[in-house]
Order: sequence, then structure tokens, then C-alpha cells
Amino acid sequence: MSLDPVSLLTLSTAVREGTFERAAARLHVTPSAVSQRVKALERSVGQVVVSRTKPVTPTPAGEVLLRLAGQWDLLVHDALAELVPDAEDGRGVTAYPQVPVVVNADSLATWILPALAQAQAELGVVLDLVREDEEHASDLVRAGSALAAVTADPTPVAGCRLTPLGALRYVAVCTPEFAARWLPRGPRPADLDRAPMVRFDRKDTMQYRVARRWARREVDPPTTFVPSSLEFAEAVRLGMGWGMVPQDWAESEMSAGRLVPVGPRPHHDVPLHWLAWRLPSRTLDVLTRCVTEEAARTLRRTDSGRRADGGTIDGS
Repeated sequence: MSLDPVSLLTLSTAVREGTFERAAARLHVTPSAVSQRVKALERSVGQVVVSRTKPVTPTPAGEVLLRLAGQWDLLVHDALAELVPDAEDGRGVTAYPQVPVVVNADSLATWILPALAQAQAELGVVLDLVREDEEHASDLVRAGSALAAVTADPTPVAGCRLTPLGALRYVAVCTPEFAARWLPRGPRPADLDRAPMVRFDRKDTMQYRVARRWARREVDPPTTFVPSSLEFAEAVRLGMGWGMVPQDWAESEMSAGRLVPVGPRPHHDVPLHWLAWRLPSRTLDVLTRCVTEEAARTLRRTDSGRRADGGTIDGS
């Protein structure tokens, strides 16, 4: 059995772009050529590697090949960067490899962009930032769709290194007017069932976790979904509901009296980790260094999920 690197690239491009047509445009070939390359790959491994849906999705066999394709691209890029700096593609344009990294929305909005900007400047790459909930980010690395991720899942992944970063602290807040109307006696269970809640999206369960702390049961309030970090905080500030806001954003509003804690023990820490493939790669080394150094400056230290020696955890 032999695997054609061009076919592997075509597979990863099709999955990333979502359709054979968009993959063809990205690769400067015809959709028929994309289809033929994927079929050739399937003949080589004797298995279907993608479902021909919109968007295109990898099968379990395709996920294995996606990991291989990503690792191959990364190692080739690192080798060429040493051998032929500022290499150009066939059109005379400097070739900038695209590095997929998964980051949750609040990390993007609060602390990680300076680290990613520094890594991009050092490496001469462009970053494909995939926004995903921190509870689900590991799945994209495991499936081969990304080289690295910020994740809240402390479970090691085979072939990857897991480095604790620290915790992003949130606080449950609402406006004084909201508290007076909906929670006049504090966060009692019956009132929490009535008081409107703001959530980022349907994967966001943080508000429910904190509500259980007060109600000692599940609550079922009316919910407004605001899938943007800045607009989420603004929705809470405008009284659309109560929600979990990064503490660094909430502190000034609380000091000014424009926001108040929803109840006692309103804080919730989300321990974050950096999950990256375990490869001898300068790209991953620089990304890891920049992210971990910025995390050490900005995130809260926590014993949860952190090794005593502050080191990394290798997936076997």
C-alpha cells in the first residue's frame, strides 16, 4: 500500500473547505480532479474516507488519514523553511502554510491573540483559527482537523502532548435592576427557573453548573443565545439576562455598580490546557512556547489538572 501526498492534501482540503468544489478552487484544479484523487486514496486503503455530504465529513478511516496529512504538511513545511526560506509557490507568491488551531471564543476575546500573533510573526505562517467550545476542542485534534487546541478536557489524547495553562475565571452577574425584578430574594430555585439566562450557544453549560450550586437541582429558565463573547457580555450589561462573564471584563462594571453578583460564590474557574501533536516540529514548538508564556502572564494559577512539576502530559 502506498499513500500519495497529493491525495492526502486533497482530502484535508476537501474536509476543511466543506465541498469538492471549494477544495478544487483552493487547489487550482477541477472538481473532477478532486473527486478522482479522493477515489484513488479510497482504493489505496480499501475504505471510504469521506461522506459525500455538504459539508464533506471524514469517516473513521478518513480521520486517520487527516491526522497523517496534517503531520506530513507540518513536517514538510518545517523542512522547507530550513532549506528554502521565503519559498514561493508556482504563481510567484510567497508560500505561507496555513496552520489550523482550535480556540474557544472567550480565549480569543481575552488573552490568546497576542501569543498567536507572536508565533505567526516568528514562523512566517498564517493561522486558521477554528472557534469551538473548550469542552469539545479536543475532538477536532483527535480527528486530525487541527494541529493544536485550547481545551478544557484534561484527558490525554494519543500522539499528543497536553500542557496545563491555568484557569480562566468567570463570575455570575446581572444588572441591579434585573436582580431586583427577577431575583429579589437571591438565587432561590423557583426564581432561577423564572429569571432569564444568557448562554453563548447550546454547548455552553456553564450557567447551569453554577445555578445547580445555588438551587441544588437543575433549573429551566427562559434563555437568550448570544454567540459572540463581546456581545454576550453586552447582553448581560443591558439586562437581557444573567450570565457568566470573564471576571476581567466584569470587574470594572461591578466596581461602578452597573453589575452585581447573582448570588454567593458567583465565581467559576475553567482550567484550560494546550493540546498539540507530539511531533519534532519547530512550528508546534514555537506555538506552544508563545501560548504557554502568555497563559502564565494572564491566566489564574490552579492546582486543578496541573502537574506538580508544571510539565506536560504525553498521550500514549
